[in-house]
Amino acid sequence: MSAQLLFQDKFIYADGAIREMVIWRLPEADKERQHGLKYSLFYGYPGKCLVRYDNERGKGDHRHDSDQEEPYNFVSVEQLIRDFSADIERSRGD
Repeated sequence: MSAQLLFQDKFIYADGAIREMVIWRLPEADKERQHGLKYSLFYGYPGKCLVRYDNERGKGDHRHDSDQEEPYNFVSVEQLIRDFSADIERSRGD
């Protein structure tokens, strides 16, 4: 059984910035993804990441803020999207 796509959204801002969110349900939870989800949330410009939340294998849940990377405490999908949106607003100066 393969991962099931739960959510996918892409938005391009007037200034060319891109917000893209993809979330999958995994066939089963594992040690790194105890919540059973795989996700990649990106905000930036072509070739330039400003904000990213993901949980690639070997790193677990984490976030990128420009060139800095730090662990992320995953609570829920709703909180993940709220945190990501807040970082975008901060990055855009909104």
